Amino acid sequence: MNAMEKTGDQADSLRQLATSVKKQRKAAATLVKDERAKGIRVISVTSGKGGVGKSNVVVNLALALASRGKKVLVIDADLGLGNIDVLLGLTPDYTLNDVFAGRKRLEEIIVEGPGGIRIIPAGSGLPDFTTLGLQERVKIMDELDALEEEFDILVIDTEAGISDNVAYFNTASQEIVVVVTPEPTSITDVYALIKLLATRHAERYFKVLVNMAKDTDDALQVFAKLSNVTSRFLDISLDYLGCVLKDETLVEAVKSQKPVIELFPDSPVSACFTTLARRVLENCGERKLKGNVQFFFRRFLGSGAVMESA
Repeated sequence: MNAMEKTGDQADSLRQLATSVKKQRKAAATLVKDERAKGIRVISVTSGKGGVGKSNVVVNLALALASRGKKVLVIDADLGLGNIDVLLGLTPDYTLNDVFAGRKRLEEIIVEGPGGIRIIPAGSGLPDFTTLGLQERVKIMDELDALEEEFDILVIDTEAGISDNVAYFNTASQEIVVVVTPEPTSITDVYALIKLLATRHAERYFKVLVNMAKDTDDALQVFAKLSNVTSRFLDISLDYLGCVLKDETLVEAVKSQKPVIELFPDSPVSACFTTLARRVLENCGERKLKGNVQFFFRRFLGSGAVMESA
């Protein structure tokens, strides 16, 4: 391929992206006129550091929501070290990497998990898409549009930390749930994440879930510490969503590659997830308007070069 042909291909790709974003912006403008716009509910579950049990929270919350009659889709958005499939003992043939590479459509890689939940698995040990470019973002956005009417709730399990992908999926979601543990390092790291999302991406609303708490008082103390520091330095709203107690049955469930709420339904930790699901559903009217899936992923595209040329 000569230089002229290569330049022509690049120009065609940019025009296609520009056309796609232009259509998406037009659809978004229509949707945001109605603050009661209904559609899939998008919740990201995130953390400032690894090892806080975030993926376990996602799996068991999804199952608890499904037990209450909701159609739940889970995206494993840790694109380099996905582990939702491992936690559930699943062996998917394809992952999001195959979608980004153009080998599969999103609907073709979805696998069924326990309780009727559906999972979009991520690759593990594959570095190709650990940082999503504009083309990958537009692709997943378009693919999710086609799935919107099939599900009630989309739960995104982000990777830990403050990478671009973490910022993308959190900023794109309607609701952000931050998972923190009583460890001082966890509190410090989740504050850093909240600060990033607030100062660089104008996020103002966060829900806090305290995981691995000794008891309710322990969880409330953690929330108080986090709330005190955020109120001093950030202009945000921090809401207490609840806690998940530290429980040895959860360790056994992980070893068995099954959700604790399925393996030990009468355990204290399973009761925590049942309560968490109830609170999530009770708070459905409190979500801040970002639109539904036809809008939320487009928000992060913002004012990029392609948007400006559209």
